[in-house]
Amino acid sequence: MRAGILVLFAAAAFAQPKPAVVVAADSSGDFTTVGAALSSGAKVIRIKPGTYREVLDISRAGIQLRGTGARPQDVVLTYDNSAGTAGGTTKSASVTVSGDDFYAENLTIENSFSRTHPLTPEGSQAVALKITGDRAVFRKVRFLGFQDTLYANSKHCETDKGPCEPARQYFSECYIEGHVDFIFGDALAFFDRCEIHALAHSSIMLTAQSRHYAEEKSGYVFDHCSITAEKGADRVYLGRPWRAYSTVVFLNTDMPAQIMAEGWREWEHDGKPSLPTSFYAEYRSQGPGARPDSRKQLTAAEAARFALPTFLAGDDHWDPTKVH
Repeated sequence: MRAGILVLFAAAAFAQPKPAVVVAADSSGDFTTVGAALSSGAKVIRIKPGTYREVLDISRAGIQLRGTGARPQDVVLTYDNSAGTAGGTTKSASVTVSGDDFYAENLTIENSFSRTHPLTPEGSQAVALKITGDRAVFRKVRFLGFQDTLYANSKHCETDKGPCEPARQYFSECYIEGHVDFIFGDALAFFDRCEIHALAHSSIMLTAQSRHYAEEKSGYVFDHCSITAEKGADRVYLGRPWRAYSTVVFLNTDMPAQIMAEGWREWEHDGKPSLPTSFYAEYRSQGPGARPDSRKQLTAAEAARFALPTFLAGDDHWDPTKVH
């Protein structure tokens, strides 16, 4: 009987997933794909330098993806689905994260559709990351795409009038590139010291925030970020309202890119303008793209409402700066 019990205990121990595993494309780790590592049940996944072409869907809580290269460029998670090929923008994501307490650092998440299909303009919305998990943290992560690069969204909304369940997301020292609406959704998201880079296009909207109704806990804050643009990025707007209560604030942001003087572009819904009900504001923007004479400016007291400790705290007093 005792021998049988020992065998059961040994089998149970063997079945337990490793607390951390290594992914390496050259077979020098535990797995050669990130998907296989996720299927193993491991929560901490260390990824060696390489390009990993796969679609990832992460629904478990507490997953960590940690690139082990010298730079974020050394580990690339990529695929090239699009709205046209996948059956909709939200289905096109290279990486989808719905689990809470997700963490990623020192890697690149890419949707390469517009690079691999340069002659396919229709249905070219192509998401690199769709994130709906709460308390998500990204440190030194690059997000590469063109239209609809980063989908930072709430958990879910019953209807356009709510109720919506918020999702808090923190991006620290990240790089995000694209052209049309390339940071979009209705998450409660804070971008800390990130570079937002506009790619060449005839008309560029950095954000398309989609706060559904006035009481929804939703909005984007960019703090001490920089807005840059490549040659050919002609008409750069800070954003446009995907929904009528869109909320975006830029704090202490350097704007070397030439931003349209009005800053924000209208997007009518049901034949009604959305800018009057949206909240778009800045505090201490600087550089050639800053136009305090043309766009709403916050006072120091008003800007304090959007500071990190207040904006993402929630009822659980979450502090993403302590998550590493």
